[in-house]
Amino acid sequence: MPDLYVSWSDYHQKIEQLAVQIHQSGWEFNQIICLARGGLRVGDILSRIYQQPLAILATSSYSGPGKQERNDLIFSRHLTMTTEQLGSHILLVDDLVDSGITLQQTIPWLKQHSDLPIMEIRTAVIWYKACSVIKPDYYIDYLTDNPWIHQPFEHYEYMNLDELAVKVMER
Repeated sequence: MPDLYVSWSDYHQKIEQLAVQIHQSGWEFNQIICLARGGLRVGDILSRIYQQPLAILATSSYSGPGKQERNDLIFSRHLTMTTEQLGSHILLVDDLVDSGITLQQTIPWLKQHSDLPIMEIRTAVIWYKACSVIKPDYYIDYLTDNPWIHQPFEHYEYMNLDELAVKVMER
């Protein structure tokens, strides 16, 4: 499997491209839901650009060293949000769609756990891998070779706090 390394600059540019792509589609939504952890940064930035409320749904399917082992999908017990009610037109965001299982299973989960009817859910990611079982509505890069994506914040997963303290003190 090939590797794709992404800088902070590239990462932010791709989120901005995603925002423009969604805008140019003409679709209007009244809620953004991001899938934590990967979609947190994407959702935060899109929420600021669009000035729409952000809700967070924690999901997990990866474990092991480097988070490269896939397990069963786990959902948090609740959707975290600051609004009274969930919007009716939802933009569901994540950083990437790999197998597609997370997006595929999240859509019915949201419909089942919403107090009000959801009229429409559309999905947006930065990277869409060819191996996915679902095609997102909006994406920036279609990756035919299914690379492992090394994102700029990934190094924090391997960071030792004592080493970090030394690094911070040297600044």
